[in-house]
Amino acid sequence: MEVDGGDFGIDGVRLVLKLELFQHTGSFKTRGAFANLLMREAPAAGVVAASGGNHGAAVAYAAMKLGLRARIYVPEVSAPAKMERIRSYGAELVVTGQRYADALAASEEWIAKSGALPVHAYDQVETLLGQGSVASEFEEQAAGLDAVLVAVGGGGLIGGMAAWYAGRAPVIGVEPEKAPTLARAMEAGRPVDAEAGGIAADSLAPRRVGELMFPIAQKYVREVVLVEDDAIVAAQKALWQVARIATEPGGAAAMAALLSGRFRVAAGSRVGVLVCGGNTGSVAL
Repeated sequence: MEVDGGDFGIDGVRLVLKLELFQHTGSFKTRGAFANLLMREAPAAGVVAASGGNHGAAVAYAAMKLGLRARIYVPEVSAPAKMERIRSYGAELVVTGQRYADALAASEEWIAKSGALPVHAYDQVETLLGQGSVASEFEEQAAGLDAVLVAVGGGGLIGGMAAWYAGRAPVIGVEPEKAPTLARAMEAGRPVDAEAGGIAADSLAPRRVGELMFPIAQKYVREVVLVEDDAIVAAQKALWQVARIATEPGGAAAMAALLSGRFRVAAGSRVGVLVCGGNTGSVAL
């Protein structure tokens, strides 16, 4: 979806919105889920995933379509809309702990006990391959972008996309100030623990980025921008008011970098923005 940036108060810029919130299950995560389940063999015990919500819904959906059992762990912070999606696809839902890291630890205990196939939300080769298909499509649909803005949680999306672009377009990571996982990793030169809070904690706060994506980010992610929670809310409102796009907080983070001025582009630029998830019960207007 290409729009005049002036409609959002960014004069002289064209915005190309990649609307991954319209994917099955409401986010780009379905790509990585299917890549995992089609490229790997699941045992009789089925599959298991830990998630803030979107990855869990994607794995549950893919498992349902492929006739596999699925057990999904989410933290208490997961949005009710995301939990309902997971249940609707027939997966067993386990709510445990305060944050994604707690759900991940619980899922690992179940994997050791059951022998189920783990489907990691971001630190898995197949996940990166699946998420990278976003960039493959985007480059075909909108070649020659001057920048591509991507929200960052564990880094599966930006890692897969940056690997695809391989420097052909500047890839910009966007994180909430209260969950600066990639920013801290870039500063440290390796994945390290970071704060895991804020309004988008159910999708962009895994505590640290994946080991597999980090070397890709070091090589191909041009910059990491941090945005405040208020800017994310403002971006949600703008997307709804201007384009009638209802996105969850994490899905609006990339747009927030532009609208808040944390990432600036020259007049005449054509900028790609990933609107990556729409699993929300409401958008404050």
